[in-house]
Amino acid sequence: MTTLAPKAPGRKKRSSQALAGWLFSLPFVTVFAVFFAWPILWSLFMSLTDMTSRDLRTPFNVELVGLDNFAAVLSDPVFWRSLGNTGVVVLVAVPAVLVIALFLAVALNRGIRRGKGFFRTVYYVPVVTSIVAIAVVWKFLFADNGTVNAMLATIGIDGPAWLADTFWALPTIILLVIWRLFGLVMVLFLAGLQAIPQDVHEAARVDGAGSWRRLVSITVPMLVPTILLASVLMTVFIVQVFEEPFVITQGGPLNSTQSAVMYIYDEFGFGQYGTAAAASYILFLVIGLLSLIQFRVLRSRT
Repeated sequence: MTTLAPKAPGRKKRSSQALAGWLFSLPFVTVFAVFFAWPILWSLFMSLTDMTSRDLRTPFNVELVGLDNFAAVLSDPVFWRSLGNTGVVVLVAVPAVLVIALFLAVALNRGIRRGKGFFRTVYYVPVVTSIVAIAVVWKFLFADNGTVNAMLATIGIDGPAWLADTFWALPTIILLVIWRLFGLVMVLFLAGLQAIPQDVHEAARVDGAGSWRRLVSITVPMLVPTILLASVLMTVFIVQVFEEPFVITQGGPLNSTQSAVMYIYDEFGFGQYGTAAAASYILFLVIGLLSLIQFRVLRSRT
C-alpha cells in the first residue's frame, strides 16, 4: 500500500508571515531608501561627473568623467592639508579622550562615594550641549584679550594669539574636542566597569596588588571590548570634526585648522559638486580603513 507524501505544512502560513513582516518593515525600508540609499547612490553618480551648481536643473545632462574628480582631489594640496589636520586631531584627541575618560570612570566607580551622580552629570553636560554654543564660548575664551590670556597675565605670562597663530590654533581646537567628548566615553567605561566581577579585584587585593597594578592587570584587559567600541566611535566622530573649526577659526589661519569635512563643505559651497562628492568618498574610505585597523589591533588583545 503506497502512502502519499504529506504536503509541506504551513506553507501558506509562512508566506503570510513573510508578507506581514515586509508590511511592518515597509515604513523603515521606505525611509532608508529615500533618505539613505538614494543620497548615497546619487552622490556616487555625482563623483563620476563634472556636475556643478549650474547643472542642478538638468542633472542628467552632465558629462561622465570617471575618476577624474578623485584624481583632482588627491592632487589638491589643500585637501592633503585638511586631511593632515584631521589626522593630527585624531592621533591626539582619541588617546587623550580614552585616557581621561578611563581615569575619571575609575574614580567615579570606586573612589568617589558622595556626589557621584552630580559629577557624572557635570562631566556629561558638554556632550548634550550645543556644539555651536560651546564653540562660540571657546572662541571668546581664547581670543587675544580673552579669559585665558587674562588669567595668564596675572601670573606674568604673555599668552599667544591662540586663534590667529598657525601653531596654536589647531591645539586649541583639539582641546575643545577632548573636553566635549570625554564625558561620552566616560559613561561607556562606567558601564564596562560595573560588569567586571568584584571578586577578581578582591582576590588581587588579598594577594597584595595595589591600585595601579589592579588597573593595569585587571581593569584595562577586561575593558578591552569597551575600549574598542569607544575608540572606533571616537575616531568616526573626530574624523568628521566640522563645527569647532568652522565656528572658531573658519579653517584659518592659512588652512591650519581646516578639517576634511570643511574641505568638502567648501567644495559644495563653491559649486563643485563632483569633486565634493569624490572627497566625501575618499573620507569614507579613510574612516573605514581606520576602523578596520582598530578592530584588528584591539581584537587581537581580547
